[in-house]
Amino acid sequence: MSTVNNKELSSAQSDELIIVLKTRFEKNQHRHKGIHFNAVIEKLNKSKTKLWSLNEMELTGGEPDVIDFDEETGEYIFVDCAAESPKGRRSTAYDHEGQYSRKEHIPENNAVDMATEMGIEILTEEDYRKLQSLGDFDLKTSSWLKTPQNVRALGGAIFGDKRYNNVFIYHNGAQSYYAARAFRGLLRV
Repeated sequence: MSTVNNKELSSAQSDELIIVLKTRFEKNQHRHKGIHFNAVIEKLNKSKTKLWSLNEMELTGGEPDVIDFDEETGEYIFVDCAAESPKGRRSTAYDHEGQYSRKEHIPENNAVDMATEMGIEILTEEDYRKLQSLGDFDLKTSSWLKTPQNVRALGGAIFGDKRYNNVFIYHNGAQSYYAARAFRGLLRV
């Protein structure tokens, strides 16, 4: 992840990111039928912080792409669309409490803090199922999902993956971390 404190990209970085996003957008039209890239860019150009967040998603291997438009809020929804969980976010516990509840082998980071630092939201179960309806994701990996408070209060956290042509939602201790588990993010623009 970038260590820039002001959360803004240079002009050159912004231009480079927009080219990557446009190429991905055009290659994956099935994810965003009826949405025009120029309208997305118009909104993105009004928010330097959102561009910075998308760049963080890209740098950590998320391959963000537009998957929806929220009619009520007028926002485009970007989600990590990498085939497998983002490499730069793997081996993380679910949250700070889970991370530091370990007595040994404490992971370097946790999903909740990373998402907050990146300015994105962790996918909910509903978001994850919507993403999976657009393709095959996490066939070899898994992704932490936003965990309901009643589950988290008991020490657990949820994650999802896709196996046997089905989306599965599981549970684990929030302190758990695996080389094949990361989290997928969502950004509203």
